[in-house]
Amino acid sequence: MVIREIQQFGEVRPRARAYFCYLFNRNMPSKLPNPSLEEIENSLDKIVNEVDSFETLYVLDESGKQVTENLTNKVAYKGGKGTNRSNKSYFYRAVRQKRCVLTDPYPSSLTNSLTVTAAYPIYNDKSELKYVACMDISLKDVLKIAHPSSSQSLFGDFVKFAYSMFSLALLIVAFLLFYKSMSTLVEQGYANIFNNIEMMFKSTILLTLSLAIFDLVKTIFEEEVLGRHKKDDAHGIHKTMVRFLGSIIIALAIEALMLVFKFAITDATHILTAVYLIGGVSLLLVALAFYVKMVGQGESSDRDN
Repeated sequence: MVIREIQQFGEVRPRARAYFCYLFNRNMPSKLPNPSLEEIENSLDKIVNEVDSFETLYVLDESGKQVTENLTNKVAYKGGKGTNRSNKSYFYRAVRQKRCVLTDPYPSSLTNSLTVTAAYPIYNDKSELKYVACMDISLKDVLKIAHPSSSQSLFGDFVKFAYSMFSLALLIVAFLLFYKSMSTLVEQGYANIFNNIEMMFKSTILLTLSLAIFDLVKTIFEEEVLGRHKKDDAHGIHKTMVRFLGSIIIALAIEALMLVFKFAITDATHILTAVYLIGGVSLLLVALAFYVKMVGQGESSDRDN
């Protein structure tokens, strides 16, 4: 998923930038009296031998004009010499910051997939800008390089698959509860609906549980599979937790109310059981209110800091 890849890039970006900067610093000539283009091209050949997969390597002059052909192992990406890249963010950021930079992911004009560019400014001994060496590499390859091991990536794929299967199973349960609730109402018929209060309560409980499970599935799929949550922003997670617990409390409260009516009519000696259930629901409600209060205080302190 593109969203998850962008999120992962945000997490490993410092590590990725450190790697590419080390790569350029170790191989590129800098602070020489007059660094030549031939020396820089030889340095690019060294980088090619160290990086397994990349899109293109090329060099820009001090004005942002490409002065070398694209160095790549794919014929379709050849060329590029003479292209004006002075308006590209990686060029003016490298020139302005006077250091190696790594761009945000952007759609590549060569592959139409998300790509990042590492740019390294090259100066002479008088600190005058002479060239900017650039490397385009796909976002997927950057993530492979930045991850400490391939096993971690494989485990991440397995976890994503497992969460997808659990989400699917819970979704089926939610739809089955919804179907059971609606089929019960349909089977009773319009004329009997208002005469059977117990059946209406049961259908309402099933619908409430179905909604709670559906909310849980939505949260699990968005956060663990699509990766739309942010680690530093737990507001969405707290909101989902409140909605889920609130749905459960509502279902229990309806069940308790149904038992009160049932025992009041049929057997008053068992009404104490319904009272115990109402007490348990009340404790859950107090606990939920305490949770909401503590979460609100925590978020307020975070904003103040």
